[in-house]
Amino acid sequence: MKRKINITALFGLLILLFSVKMNAQLQTGQMVDGIAAVVGNEIVLESDVDEQLNYAKMQGEKITDRCQFLERILSQKLMITEAKKDTLIENRNSAIRERAGDKYNQMLLQFPDEKTMLEKYNFRTSYEMKNAIEKIDIDQYYTQAKYQRITDKVDITPNEVTDFFATYQSQLPEVKDEVTLAKISMYPTLTDKHKQEIIDKLKKIKQDILAGETFDSQARIYSEDGSAANGGLIKNISKGQMVKPFEAAALNLQEGEISDPIESEFGFHIIQLIKKSGKKYDAKHILIKSVPTAEEIETARKELEKIKQKIEEGKISFKEAAFKYSDDKRTKFNGGIMADEGGDKIEKLSLPPTLGYHIAGLNKGDMTDVFEDDLNQRKAVALVKVIDVIPAHKLELATDFDRIKQMALNQKKGNVVEKWINTELPHVFISIDKRYKDCNFKTDWKKQSITK
Repeated sequence: MKRKINITALFGLLILLFSVKMNAQLQTGQMVDGIAAVVGNEIVLESDVDEQLNYAKMQGEKITDRCQFLERILSQKLMITEAKKDTLIENRNSAIRERAGDKYNQMLLQFPDEKTMLEKYNFRTSYEMKNAIEKIDIDQYYTQAKYQRITDKVDITPNEVTDFFATYQSQLPEVKDEVTLAKISMYPTLTDKHKQEIIDKLKKIKQDILAGETFDSQARIYSEDGSAANGGLIKNISKGQMVKPFEAAALNLQEGEISDPIESEFGFHIIQLIKKSGKKYDAKHILIKSVPTAEEIETARKELEKIKQKIEEGKISFKEAAFKYSDDKRTKFNGGIMADEGGDKIEKLSLPPTLGYHIAGLNKGDMTDVFEDDLNQRKAVALVKVIDVIPAHKLELATDFDRIKQMALNQKKGNVVEKWINTELPHVFISIDKRYKDCNFKTDWKKQSITK
């Protein structure tokens, strides 16, 4: 009988679970539903199982057994339970709770106002939403920490990789069409006249506030930031959280004082310091974004076309040009190479539509025309070079050793975790609802009891 491969790492499944859970909880708010199971002090809701099933269906996974999704969550909850008792795992609950507020504020920046965000995610209050973020982040921290403790010393040899490939070769997935790309992105520069118009507008707003208008009312009228609905207020800002020009201006103010217009990568602000306490501070601000005009975008496009010509003429390499000219901090220091979680080989089908359109038909070494793009939610112009084109193919040791090695290592770690679960299971309280009494779990989760 052929051995069946499980090439997805348990840790990967758990991280996937968290990303799904975050999205689902924030889409539906705090849910009140049936309890599917209890592991130690951790509760598994029916909605947790539903979320996993629905996501799997969206990904095209064949759903044959609801029980397998419950078992994934039981594994996660067991790891959380044991992580909280592990004296070598630091208790970071307080720090995570503080960051939940920071994360909430960062999410708020993506919406016109707080009410819109709460309605989007179906929460009644900011308190509810912050609690959801906090719970998810705490669970994720403990799961990751325990997984790392369990698998820390797991390694794999080249011979084991070869054996893994020989055993599971027929079951390994086909790699879809991929590309390796390098990119230069540039923000259009606002003209001095355009900048001065924005500065003058903010100076007038500041004068009106000093003359009797409230900062809150002016923020609601003029600010182009998500905090506008709160009168420009951002609370519990940690040092280092905001961009440097904002933080430097805010922390140089006295409480109640309003800054002159300052420029950041997001635009121009005036800032009022509300309160400063230790490493935290509250501030209000009014933002007018640096939105380039059509003429300013065209100027940037022509500038990048000149850079492209220099590359074509051999006067500068693409790598050197990316380092010298690109405004994308994520890629400029590595030659402009774009990467995702899987490395620098990116599936064509996963590319943003605009980028996919511009590289269509290009071969290795070709460059796109300069095109308009978005970078960090700002208008930009971009130039992309096709570094490599990898046609769809079956995985082979000669060309895909690193990928196969990671699959083999993931499986080995998964086996170690399964062994750990079987060792710990007798010592942890497990209660599973009778609706799952007929489940054929891989691990004997029903050893403790079936309830209701």
